[in-house]
Amino acid sequence: MSRPVILLFALLVVLASLVPFYWLVNTSLKTGAELSSGSLVPGSPSLRNYLEVLQDEDFLTALGNSLVVGVVTTSLALLLASFAAYSLARLKLPRKGIILGLVLSVTTFPVIAIAAPMFTIWRDIGLYDTLAGLIIPKLTFALPMAIFVLTSFFREIPFELEESALIDGASPFTAFRKVILPLAVPGIATTAILVFISVWNEFLLAVTLTSTPEARTVPVAIAYFSGTSDFDHPIGTISAASVLVTLPLLVLVLVFQKRIVAGLTAGAIKG
Repeated sequence: MSRPVILLFALLVVLASLVPFYWLVNTSLKTGAELSSGSLVPGSPSLRNYLEVLQDEDFLTALGNSLVVGVVTTSLALLLASFAAYSLARLKLPRKGIILGLVLSVTTFPVIAIAAPMFTIWRDIGLYDTLAGLIIPKLTFALPMAIFVLTSFFREIPFELEESALIDGASPFTAFRKVILPLAVPGIATTAILVFISVWNEFLLAVTLTSTPEARTVPVAIAYFSGTSDFDHPIGTISAASVLVTLPLLVLVLVFQKRIVAGLTAGAIKG
């Protein structure tokens, strides 16, 4: 296949991927009767929808909740996954491949299968409608991905560096902390980005395990947006809120796209 054909195909894929986001921005800039029109460009662009969203206390509360849940879950996932990944990548453990396979098998369970039982358990033990009740299950699904990516990065670090530290009298934990972790910073950053995006966008657990605005995260808060009356469809405000939530993630991915790709392909090629 010739280079121009490949570039044309890539351009078409990019344009197809951008169409939904453009339509979202286009709708967010419309107001009134113009919202029901199918025009590709808003006739009278307005930021009123964005102002209404930013003045919504429930949305701002949900934004803070998402930030807290995302940061705490990502931090805990990195802490726990770094130890697990180090063990799987650097230590001589039997059946390491099977262990990693079992860890990754957690991601094959559909979230909907555990949402209802978790709702009952969380309500009985007092974790329902709390941020802690969101962090725990989100961490469960974030850990396998974090362990997988970090394991790939740790395997790429030369064993000679760690052996030199051990010969010099360092303990395995000291070698891990002072040799392995500093060299794995790109992988840790990549893992943090992937985990944070996954937690930030998660909806099913968040809507199942919360019931009040005080504990809802951003995706759930957007789903509960209502108009000023029973006959009002808040398409504009929902679109504006979606743009505000998506834009930081989009910038984050564009800035760190090379590291994300490196993290996903680490260890795929030998030699």
